[in-house]
Amino acid sequence: MVHRLPAEQQDLLELVEGFAVNEVAPKAAGYEAEKQFPRPFWDQMAAMDLTGLPFDAALGGAELPYRTYLMVVEELARAHLAIGLGLSVHTLATWGIANHATDEQRATFVPDMVAGRLLGAYALSEPDSGSDAAALRTRATKDGEVYRINGTKAWVTHGGIADRYLVMARTGADGSKGISAFVVDRDQEGLSFAPPEHKMGMRASPTSQLVFEDAPVGADRRVGGEEGSGFSIAMASLDGGRLGISACAVGVAQAALDAALAYARQREQFGRPIIEFQGLSFMLADMATQVEAARALYRSAVERHMREAKVLQIVEGTNQIQRLVIGRRLATGR
Repeated sequence: MVHRLPAEQQDLLELVEGFAVNEVAPKAAGYEAEKQFPRPFWDQMAAMDLTGLPFDAALGGAELPYRTYLMVVEELARAHLAIGLGLSVHTLATWGIANHATDEQRATFVPDMVAGRLLGAYALSEPDSGSDAAALRTRATKDGEVYRINGTKAWVTHGGIADRYLVMARTGADGSKGISAFVVDRDQEGLSFAPPEHKMGMRASPTSQLVFEDAPVGADRRVGGEEGSGFSIAMASLDGGRLGISACAVGVAQAALDAALAYARQREQFGRPIIEFQGLSFMLADMATQVEAARALYRSAVERHMREAKVLQIVEGTNQIQRLVIGRRLATGR
């Protein structure tokens, strides 16, 4: 399905492509080797007004369609995943605050993030609660005008380098209804950061734990109205964040296809480029088809059908449980 963008949005994508190809891509390997987040590129993106594309103009954003923002994420990830992912995670955290804060909180916390002066991060998972996010144990206990936060958040993208974090902590009983959301800055008293995780890839995108030790976070930094609304904020934020990750995945896939095509066009065997051999050209054609199909899915999918289809992976036993049942049958022969 072909969508024609307005001229100003097409100009934006061409600007981003030039930045990605000429500035980001040539230095990506160096940042990966040094395990260093490319903050200079982030500052350039802020100067280019790329850090607040889908947000309201009243907050300093560009009010562009979310789909156009995702196309920007894809182009950046194609050049260097750490940059594309960085924008996606930053937007995820900013979106969660902007859409659930009071007007006063929004005016206080969001504009600097939209402008890219502050880099955002999102802290939900913990060492013992990843997929089971509602089982998180980090606790925020009310103490006058502050909440005392204790616990550890794990696998936080931008952990230790982000300036502002959207943090989920338990303010009530066990389960999803006992969780609240807090805006926490990097210099928060009682907050420290573990060394970055050792990863096989994305080394320029630090992933680390946040450790809270009796951290006094102001009550005015709890967003979402009443206590206990944090889990719904977390899940709603992830809905948009997952599209950002999809755009990143397509960007990386396109980069891999670009590299394969470049090699196949210059590598020669039997007196001609190997891309001219049918066996290899078929493989490349399959790659190109799958990349384009994935791109169409995140840009143009009918979202109601997607939501309905996801339900069918859960009801009457999740996909994982169904595999367990089938595996047991195969093992026992009955």
